[in-house]
Amino acid sequence: MSPDQPSEGSGRSLFSLQRRERLMEELRAHGAITVRGIAVKLGVSELTIRRDVNLLADEGLVSRVHGGATLPSPLDRSATAGRTPQHSYSIGMVVPSLDYYWPQAISGARAEAEVQNMRILVRGSAYDAADNRRHVQALLDTQNIDGLIVAPDMTGENGQELLRWLNALPIPVVLAERRSPVENPAHRLEWVATDHAFGAGMAVRHLWQEGHRQIGCLTDSASPTSPHVVRGWRQAMAALKIPVEASVQEDSAKLANGDRAAHFDHVLELCKKTGTTAMLVHSDTQAVAFVQHCVDKGLQVPGDMAIVGYDDEVAYLAEPAISAVRPPKQYVGKVAVQLMAARLAEGRMRPVHRIELNPELILRESSIGAPRVPASGVLQGSV
Repeated sequence: MSPDQPSEGSGRSLFSLQRRERLMEELRAHGAITVRGIAVKLGVSELTIRRDVNLLADEGLVSRVHGGATLPSPLDRSATAGRTPQHSYSIGMVVPSLDYYWPQAISGARAEAEVQNMRILVRGSAYDAADNRRHVQALLDTQNIDGLIVAPDMTGENGQELLRWLNALPIPVVLAERRSPVENPAHRLEWVATDHAFGAGMAVRHLWQEGHRQIGCLTDSASPTSPHVVRGWRQAMAALKIPVEASVQEDSAKLANGDRAAHFDHVLELCKKTGTTAMLVHSDTQAVAFVQHCVDKGLQVPGDMAIVGYDDEVAYLAEPAISAVRPPKQYVGKVAVQLMAARLAEGRMRPVHRIELNPELILRESSIGAPRVPASGVLQGSV
């Protein structure tokens, strides 16, 4: 007998039930889970979580995806109950993460697919072009899909080759939160993406209105979003006539030996030298860590250092809670499915559509109020 299927009445059976209830709580909160992530969180093996997912899937409570699970759509539940839904099309969806940013996009795609009477087949990949291609190829080989929604890694020659391959596929492809670069226009690909440059500009203008005249930018160039955030920061700084050359712009992807504390000390030293009293930080997780580092160094947030994060995944959990730019993640998934449905209905006569969605700025304690830095521009606290 399996350890997860003990005899009735045993304490272990109750624990298994409680564990699956926790899985459902995580799914309802985030829309998707990864086997690896939930195994670490619950302190059990990945095999145990896979068994739990299989049991829940057999009951129609979850949908299995590669590497994890998502909440099922009503159409999925009707199929489990023995009623075979007639989908107009099957769409593959490959995203680079099932535990950060993307669960909401998946949720939006699934909801719109239900409206469009389409089936969504989700696979969780990685931020790696070769892995992206492997998952797409698996869908093409085994699932008989009619279209593809994908968020590929486009860095380096491997990423550009992946983009060319996607552009040449015989089925429609919609990029989610990605745009083909000028040097590789990929004329057949459609996309829906957040205007991250606009979001960064909103953050900078908000900090300016709060009284900050030196506003820095801390990002991670390993993220596909960061270049757009930097571009928006630069454009807003130019519009406000703040010299970018004399401002703090740091890239955490280049920090030495992965020593984040030392890197943050370096950033704060630059802020001290330049009189910088506010920072735009991508991503949320880095913003939370930066706030904690500032507080540990005796700086007041927002008095000494105002901070706006980007993504709004965990910003509200910080102390103080962090203002953040929130991309319309569910709408990214929703509009991607709408684009796909229109393409499949109209065919090649339909012009290629490339859509940008505006994010919103969620204001919290970390950026509200005028700076208290003295005229000399020297930050208080120890760095």
